This record gives sequence, C-alpha cells and structure tokens, in this order.
Amino acid sequence: MLETIVQGVLLGGLYTLFALGQSLMFGVMRLTNTAQGDFIILGAFAVIAGVSVSGGDAAAPWLVAVIALAVLPVAFTFGYALQRYVLNGTLGKDPLPSLVVTFGLSIVIQNLLLELFSADPRSIETGGLNTQGVALGDSLSLGVLPLVVLALAVAATGALQWLFARTALGRSFRAVSDDREIAELMGLNAKKVYAFATAIAFVLIAIAGALQGMRTTVSPSDGPLLLLFAFEAVIIGGMGSFWGTLAGAMILGITQQIGFRLDPGWGIWAGHIVFLVVLVLRPQGLFPKTRG
Repeated sequence: MLETIVQGVLLGGLYTLFALGQSLMFGVMRLTNTAQGDFIILGAFAVIAGVSVSGGDAAAPWLVAVIALAVLPVAFTFGYALQRYVLNGTLGKDPLPSLVVTFGLSIVIQNLLLELFSADPRSIETGGLNTQGVALGDSLSLGVLPLVVLALAVAATGALQWLFARTALGRSFRAVSDDREIAELMGLNAKKVYAFATAIAFVLIAIAGALQGMRTTVSPSDGPLLLLFAFEAVIIGGMGSFWGTLAGAMILGITQQIGFRLDPGWGIWAGHIVFLVVLVLRPQGLFPKTRG
C-alpha cells in the first residue's frame, strides 16, 4: 500500500502540471479552456517534431531538454496572441462563447495533428530516462522521470503562488479577477493582463506536454482524456487555488492507483467517483481560492 500511495503522489505530480494552466486561466478570467488537453498533446508533438527535424540523436536527454526549452517561448507567444486576439472577444458574463471557441480549437488541433502525424502513437525518446529508477530499500523503487515531474509540479505551484502574492504582475492578475472595471479605472489594460495570464498558462501546458511525451506514448486523440484529468484535479482542489490544484491532483492520482491495485479496470473509474463525490458534497472544491 505504501508503494501504491507513493506512485499515486508521483502520478499526481503529472496531473498537477496538466491542471495548473487551467487553474490559472479560470482564476484570472473565469475562462474554462476545453482545449487544454489538446494543447498539451500539441506541446508533446512540437517536441517530437523538433527532435525529428534536428537530425540529432533522438535518444539523447540533453537534446530533448534543449528542444523542450526552445518550445517554451513559442508557447508563451502563441498563448499571448491567442488570448489577445481571439479569446478576449469571448469573455463576458455568458461562458458559452469561450466554451464554443475552445471546443472548436480542440477539434482543429486534433485534425491538424492527424494530418501531420497520422493516428499512430508516438513518444519522445529519452535515452532510457523513463525506465531508470532509484531504489529505496529492497521493495520500493521510484522512477527518475516521475520524481523530476513531481519536483517540477511543486516548483511550478510555488512559483505561481509567489507570482500572485508578491509581484506587480500578480497583483494585476488579482485586480482584474476581482473587479475588471475598477482595475481598468486604475489604469490597467485588462486585455493585456489576460493575455499575459494565458501566455504563462501555455508555458505550463508546453512543459506538461513534453513530460507526457517522455513518460508514455501520445496520439492526436488523447487530448479529451487529459482535459478530464486536469478538470477533475482543479474541481477537487478548488477553482483558482494553486495549492488546492496540487492537492486535488494528488488525491486523484492516489485514488486511481488504489483503484488499479484493486483491479486493473477500476483505476480511472475510481478517480471519477471521487470527483463526483466532491462535486456533490463540496462543489467549491476542498481548498477554495486563496490569496497568500
């Protein structure tokens, strides 16, 4: 059972990275990005394409790291432009326009990836990094890549909380989230602030995509399932709460691992049950939005 819980925590680290971008966009703009999972897959395929185009040793971890880092500024720029020139026009009291637009983006991304890469599953070769482990005693071994993912998840969560609580950009995020009209009267450009929030969210999405491609195979149709995991983690933890998102992802990961241990077919189902229970009993999430 100890191994099951540890593996659940490691899986929760990956789910945290899936969900942080969603939590950020909802916390600042009240926008639910239904294309979140597809953008994660797009990030994975961007790294796969970069490794292929480079013509280098696809199994070299340093090459994968360099290409993944090169994708981040592209993701930042794409996220900024998408929010500035597309998604800002959908914001308002009615959430339907943003849901429709992001759903349309989801379909476009899936079909674009099918045209470019076909439906065959692919992965990012890491020179055996995804199979290396660290032995803890005689009966417990932890994967190196999952440990890296967990460390990045905790670091990203702490960095976002620090950004919101301690920086001028974070204060602007909180201001437009609390009252957009008053914030604009005080001199803030809400559309630019929203664009910066989405740009940061897309950097997190690109990181999650690269790590997902290193961890397992990805295909163009995987996006909706990843969106579901991200959405469940955010709802369980509490919309707009970064540490809550981390906790929600851990709960989801541990629950799934316990389900897999009981029966291989119960893992995903057990996570859905926990999500539904939280949604019914505490719809605001276990750890609602926090400021500090």
